[in-house]
Amino acid sequence: MKVVLAYSGGLDTSVIIGWLREVYDAEVIAFAADLGQEEELTGLDAKAKNSGASKVYIDDLRAEFASDFVFPMIRAGAIYESGYLLGTSIARPLIAKRMIEIVRENQADAICHGATGKGNDQVRFEVTAYALEPGIRVIAPWREWQYKSRTDLIEYAKRLNVPVPVTAAKPYSMDRNLLHISYEGGILEDPWAAPPKDMFKLSVDPEDAPDQAEEVVIDFVKGDAVAVNGESMSPLEIMRTLNKLGGKHGVGRIDLVENRFVGMKSRGVYETPGGTILYRAREAVEQLTMDREVMHTRNSLVPQYAKLVYNGFWFAPEREMLQAAMDQAASAVTGTARIKLYKGNCTVAGRRAEQSLYDPEISTFEASDAYDQKDAEGFIKLNALRLRIRAAMRHKG
Repeated sequence: MKVVLAYSGGLDTSVIIGWLREVYDAEVIAFAADLGQEEELTGLDAKAKNSGASKVYIDDLRAEFASDFVFPMIRAGAIYESGYLLGTSIARPLIAKRMIEIVRENQADAICHGATGKGNDQVRFEVTAYALEPGIRVIAPWREWQYKSRTDLIEYAKRLNVPVPVTAAKPYSMDRNLLHISYEGGILEDPWAAPPKDMFKLSVDPEDAPDQAEEVVIDFVKGDAVAVNGESMSPLEIMRTLNKLGGKHGVGRIDLVENRFVGMKSRGVYETPGGTILYRAREAVEQLTMDREVMHTRNSLVPQYAKLVYNGFWFAPEREMLQAAMDQAASAVTGTARIKLYKGNCTVAGRRAEQSLYDPEISTFEASDAYDQKDAEGFIKLNALRLRIRAAMRHKG
């Protein structure tokens, strides 16, 4: 039996290699996707092989992640519940997609992941896998084995001679990629407790950010950012540049309690510096360029789109249908936004667009021949007609 494992190098997936070999007599192919974890990928190849993997893939998927996953989601203005910009959610379909490609390249029999039976990731990995390879076998150790804790896994690792450093449990779990870092579990499970100041990796504490504000100018074409401060960049370059700028000024931190797909509530703390800037800048340009009814219809669809991404249905036909609608709406979003970054704040300082629907001759409070204010009387009466009829019936009754 040959199994492709989504490998991170942590305790769980290191032990899973040995467990797959012992329980399934499997040849294990370890796969790690480089989505912008930076130093977390150091030494993974040797570590996986020392743990028993027969082959290791460490694939740089950052450019694909930015252009084919993050940017389409930003075009849609996707946001889940109280402000989550879906950083972990959007990474899982790409990881699972590459796993299926590796399965095909190696004629493997199954895929395996280290997601627990309580979380969203198990759904995201598996729904994607089934959507791309309907007959694929999925092995989810946390739903099969008897181990319940980190201590159990450390003891099992010792028995397997799997090289796992025996250290105290981290006070929280962390997941990092090009779009964000998420922090969950441990000390964060108390929703009254503030996250520790030294926990954050991508951004400085807003209180410690520079006392001088900084402005960044972002150009958009059809809903996609194409340049920063006048310099044309690829989606990957834009994300990296804006992450540095946003992090410098403490932008993009959020602390929320969200509703997981599996039914429970979960407290998550997120850093999304570059994504926050992009979201705000795109919104500023679309305020000038997007038709009112198109915008309102698009906005009504955003919660459904975001829920599909959050729940793992990126490769579902309904998400693809909504994406076509979102892209059509975003086709008008061409222009430039000027964003001011200051101590955790990300505010619009200015926006402009050649095809702007904003006409100062019409909107002005000064005298203008472009708009006859007397026309408003009939407009108001027609819109109030049904209310007047209802009130008249009530009075008559």
